[in-house]
Amino acid sequence: MNQALLSKLDDMQAQYREICQQLTRPDVITDQNTYRRLCQQCAQLKRIVEPYQQYKKCIMAIAEAQQLATGSDAALKQLAKQELLDQRKSLQALEQEIQAELIADEPPQHKNVFLEIRAGTGGREAAIFAGDLFTMYSRYAEAQHWLMEIISMHESEAGGCKEIIVRISGDAYNSLRYESGVHRVQRVPATESQGRIHTSAATVAVLPEAQAIDHIDINSEDLKIDTFKASGAGGQHVNKTDSAIRITHKPSGLVVECQEDRSQHRNKSQAMALLRARLLEQKQKEQLAVEAAARKTMVGSGDRSQRIRTYNFPQGRVTDHRIGLSLYQLSSIMEGKLDALIVPLRRQLQLQNNQQQQ
Repeated sequence: MNQALLSKLDDMQAQYREICQQLTRPDVITDQNTYRRLCQQCAQLKRIVEPYQQYKKCIMAIAEAQQLATGSDAALKQLAKQELLDQRKSLQALEQEIQAELIADEPPQHKNVFLEIRAGTGGREAAIFAGDLFTMYSRYAEAQHWLMEIISMHESEAGGCKEIIVRISGDAYNSLRYESGVHRVQRVPATESQGRIHTSAATVAVLPEAQAIDHIDINSEDLKIDTFKASGAGGQHVNKTDSAIRITHKPSGLVVECQEDRSQHRNKSQAMALLRARLLEQKQKEQLAVEAAARKTMVGSGDRSQRIRTYNFPQGRVTDHRIGLSLYQLSSIMEGKLDALIVPLRRQLQLQNNQQQQ
């Protein structure tokens, strides 16, 4: 790596250490907004700083091995040569990892997202799986110190949910942008008496929240706004007033609704934000289609008809079909430890994207 890049990485490491120190201060811990913001910055820097620290250790190990390789002891010289080969391979891999993380940190990295999960083929098992995916993403968001708000949820009588839409506040877009697609599950249902494996699916869509710079203009005359009573399983989830909002965008035919808040004003605000996100997604898909016609590729476009991942419970395996990655870490991944999938996925897809654009 050149000196300019090494200097940048040293600055990032110093910033990371400073933030870690700030996170131990009582005044920061009690200020939830500051604490959440610093935790997000810390998590973002950690992905680059940790491999950089390993990179520096690797440099030191190479220097030590080179010194041993010049000695007179034949056995030590042979061991040193093998160590040099191993450390140089590690150094190359770490350099690629660091550069990929720096590349993957492209704009828009500071966007909130709407995460939509819907049960697909498979009946009630699909609804249960959709609920499992929601739990998985919720735990991942919590570990990243992101704020998650439920916009709309339609629960299934058999458990799980038919559809759930949430808003995630934080630097979530870069981490979750490649989660869009069909997620397939293979497992034995609790009601299956003969132990047969069933296959079902759920679709996931990740929509970046539209910002002012995205130029999504909505004419109020193009909107049909309806109010209705929130529905749910009862108790606190059911409102007695018409606080739920449904907005129809006439030109596009898009329909969004929000019913999770008791405030009609807040539900309307959230529904409008979701509508803007879907209109932005529609606009981006049109742009991607034009680019795809020119270079015959749509890597990372989020096509929902594409099967992107399989969760095989009998084998304890998760396979991401886009990069051919299989991990036998299903339990930890379902508990929200998604970086084992997300980090290599972002790295490889971003590198593929850059190669195709060159």
